[in-house]
Amino acid sequence: MGRNREHGYDVTVRWTGDTGEGTAGYRAYARDHEVTVAGKPTMILGSADPAFVGDPDRWNPEELLVASLSQCHMLSYLALCSLKRVVVTGYEDAAQGTMRETPGGGGAFAEVVLNPVVTVAEEGMVEAATALHEEAHRICFIANSVNFPVRHAPVIRVSAPPA
Repeated sequence: MGRNREHGYDVTVRWTGDTGEGTAGYRAYARDHEVTVAGKPTMILGSADPAFVGDPDRWNPEELLVASLSQCHMLSYLALCSLKRVVVTGYEDAAQGTMRETPGGGGAFAEVVLNPVVTVAEEGMVEAATALHEEAHRICFIANSVNFPVRHAPVIRVSAPPA
């Protein structure tokens, strides 16, 4: 495993919120923007959090950060389960992030809590399925890159036997 490879990620963020007068005033412009990756068909339509004059119908950076943590944990977890012969048949995470504003206009995330509900094929897989969340957290690239706690509170269920 002792690989020292580097990976690059090129993302383009383009502001689309000029309403005709640029940033002439704090409320004079929209926070709308597009997030794209070359060669990929789908773009993310982004804005600021509505608390910061953003469009509530668009993704904001804070939601994208929480989504990235959830995605990374899930992908690490599923890979580990496949290697350990734990058959996952369902996975859904209602992740929650908490960001606190600080005086002077800044802020930082205090924590993110992942709440994965995992369904496994057999009762005998529940113990391993539970334990593998710790390992998934340990190897998650995104969780290893943030300076706030990322906790997880998994629930493991067993698939209903076929009728």
